[in-house]
Amino acid sequence: MTLQFIDLTHLTVSPLNVRKFGAKECDDLVSSIRALGVLQPLLVRPMDDGFEVIAGQRRLNACRIIAEEGEIDPIPCLVMTEGDDAAALEASLAENIERLPMDEVDQYKAFAQLMKQGRNADDIAATFGITPRMVAQRLALGRLHPPILTAYRKGDVRAGDIRNLTMATPKQQQDWWALMKDEETYAPTGQRLKDWLFGGAHIPTANALFDLDESGLAVVADLFGEDSYFADAEAFWTLQNTAIAEAVEALKAEGWSDVILMDRGNWFANWDHRSCTKEDGGKVFVTTTHQGEVTFHKGYITNAEAKRREKAEAAPAEKPELTKAAQTYVDLHRHAALRADMLGQTGLALRLIAAHMIAGSSLWTVEREPQKAEKPEVAESLAAIPAQQAFDTERAAIAELLGIDTAQILPEHGAWHVIRPDMGKMLTHLMTLSDDDLLRILTFLMADSLAITSPIIDDLAKELGTDMSKHWQPDETFFALIRDKQVLNAMVGEYAGQTAAAEHITATAKTQRAILTACTNGTRTPANPNWMPLYMAFPQGSYREQEETEKMKSEPCEFTAVAAE
Repeated sequence: MTLQFIDLTHLTVSPLNVRKFGAKECDDLVSSIRALGVLQPLLVRPMDDGFEVIAGQRRLNACRIIAEEGEIDPIPCLVMTEGDDAAALEASLAENIERLPMDEVDQYKAFAQLMKQGRNADDIAATFGITPRMVAQRLALGRLHPPILTAYRKGDVRAGDIRNLTMATPKQQQDWWALMKDEETYAPTGQRLKDWLFGGAHIPTANALFDLDESGLAVVADLFGEDSYFADAEAFWTLQNTAIAEAVEALKAEGWSDVILMDRGNWFANWDHRSCTKEDGGKVFVTTTHQGEVTFHKGYITNAEAKRREKAEAAPAEKPELTKAAQTYVDLHRHAALRADMLGQTGLALRLIAAHMIAGSSLWTVEREPQKAEKPEVAESLAAIPAQQAFDTERAAIAELLGIDTAQILPEHGAWHVIRPDMGKMLTHLMTLSDDDLLRILTFLMADSLAITSPIIDDLAKELGTDMSKHWQPDETFFALIRDKQVLNAMVGEYAGQTAAAEHITATAKTQRAILTACTNGTRTPANPNWMPLYMAFPQGSYREQEETEKMKSEPCEFTAVAAE
């Protein structure tokens, strides 16, 4: 930027100047400029017939007031480069935030323009030294019915009511504004407004997704019959949740990648989502108010998911260290050498295997599977099951058989304080043991060093016929770790029954977990007492893949008949 002194007549306010409200309140600047002149240059950019002011509108207005009383010297200005609207908008916003606090509506409109220019909430917050929460609060004003926003700017609506109204649906806002304009009615404010919006005690029949006549539910109507409400809110929600569940299945059948049911009362933050078509993997977000109004927000993904997709598309494919041919060469030669060494020396080879596993060498390092749990409650759950206790008992027996400490059998990764046994002494000791003892030791060592993520887990379980119901039962810790509400609802359907799942499809994750826990602790009779989640199967199942498979099965298939020659 360059500093120039520009005549007042050549300066106009830029449409990019974010201050729309309060710019004329400049009496404090008039007296200061009269006495000291313009101390802070205006931020301007060149136009065809002069310059437009990006930041400094109040200083410009103060100078105009002074000019009406007499002459004024050219005004110091910092001249920006032409053509960068986003940079100009940021400069104006930053300038105004640092000085006289801007009207919240002006801030919202400026932030919204920056979002259209490609900025996100975190970028805006970092640029102006404010919190992302403040940016989100200002962007939330964009959810308001325009007349309400105007009334708020004029001071006719209180800030507390505005916060509640930003969480209302468009229809609720319009209904509330109609009450505000009607001199003969009362528009609720404060706590009454929150009750009016979210209380859930008065559910309009217009919000029902099901057939009102066929439902048989009792309805209360006003004297004119214009407004009617359900007399029994609980009965309404039973039918409404079933209708929502049917609508979700219909949306999935249409080809949407996912349908996200948000907790009742939560609202859809459109600024935290990006539009995405069905063909590109767009999702449907379903919001439900406490008054039963259901809204389907179609064709969105979260900003976080959009960033992950962009990053995945931009990331170059990792080049393997070896070509496929080179890796095959290495694998074949190593395999051949190992087999040659083992030929004819079965007993010794078995004992060498055990010695190398226990003592280790520069070419052979075997470690215990650490079974690390990030949460202490997971570790406690693991320690309590019979399978883990049986393995710990065998560990003590093997240590006694080898004549070493339990920690020395197979130390965990990084356990440098553990002194491993001497290779020669260990081999000598193993030579004194029977083959049965040796096989017992090898079996334990292999099991102890089997990685949790090993690709052969499923094959081994199939070979052994492992039945998880003999080793594990659902517990509260497991349910607490499931975050996906759709998965929880699917589990409710399997464990407590499909009726319970349909009735609670919009319930919170906490409620879904409570139902599952009740089935486990005996306070609720499960529909399937022997239930095991898909995650505990071999191979591990997926509820999302299960939904996709069922969907494919339900779709009609076309077969082409081919005549046999």
